[in-house]
Amino acid sequence: MPQKPNRFRAIVSLGVRMARHSHADALMLLAEGPPNLRILQQAAAELPILLASDKDEDLVGAADYSIKTIRLTREDGPVYEQLTQALLEAVADDLLAPGADVVAIYSGFEAGALDSVSVIHLDEHLRRLTSRDLRELETTVPLDTLKSVVDLAVEIGREGREGKRVGTMFVVGNTKKVLENCHPIGFDPVKGYKSKERQLSDPRVREGIKEIAQMDGAFIVSPDGVVQAAAQYVDASAAGITLSKGLGARHWAAASVSKTTGAVAVTVSESNGTVRLFQDGEVVLRIEPFHRPMKWKDFEVEPPAAAEE
Repeated sequence: MPQKPNRFRAIVSLGVRMARHSHADALMLLAEGPPNLRILQQAAAELPILLASDKDEDLVGAADYSIKTIRLTREDGPVYEQLTQALLEAVADDLLAPGADVVAIYSGFEAGALDSVSVIHLDEHLRRLTSRDLRELETTVPLDTLKSVVDLAVEIGREGREGKRVGTMFVVGNTKKVLENCHPIGFDPVKGYKSKERQLSDPRVREGIKEIAQMDGAFIVSPDGVVQAAAQYVDASAAGITLSKGLGARHWAAASVSKTTGAVAVTVSESNGTVRLFQDGEVVLRIEPFHRPMKWKDFEVEPPAAAEE
């Protein structure tokens, strides 16, 4: 539903004032229907504008006003998830720097109405991934194991090794079937160790994995968090898989093995440290690397108190 011009102009003007006061890098609008692009451009003046929506019709004509667009895929999802996806997409597309400050305008209370304005520090917001982000994955892999693997992947993406970027891949779950679609590239550095000496919950093992990650090949992790194999060449069919341009062989292998086996594959990009989770051949979660550690938080919302009569 198009926004009423006067109300739309008022909320955009408020967002612009907040952006200028906080020295924000951009103004982001989560569209609730096709916005008045002329009003948006005039109010923002020289401030960069990002327009995000899960509907194509809300983005039509934005390029004519030099407004960058972000197409969301979580249709009708909670606003927190849509906002997080929009920010991640903006960082991935180089529309925003990972440490940028953004003023976001969105519908926080009344569906279909732009009624909320927030100043967001990306370096803070995007590190607050919640347990729900992983619970949404339809997998039998325990949440603690997924968290452990994702945390380790993010550390590798953020820190690299010896001052160099490191790219690697983890495949978690359905271990027997995964190993049927792999073979050793050469020397497997975890072979021969007892299970307790290959448990990812052990800090010493995690540090060892960071060293091994410099080698080619994937890590195969069981649902209980034991590294079953390392330096593995993943050889699964890529039939029916489509990925975004710019994703290389490691990401194709991750998509393929996740679709073939039902496991979850986690990649670390060597070029920029971005972590991607693959399930059923598709990217289901992307995490950008930051200078400070990522922390998991349970996301809880308390309902508003009932009004007294």
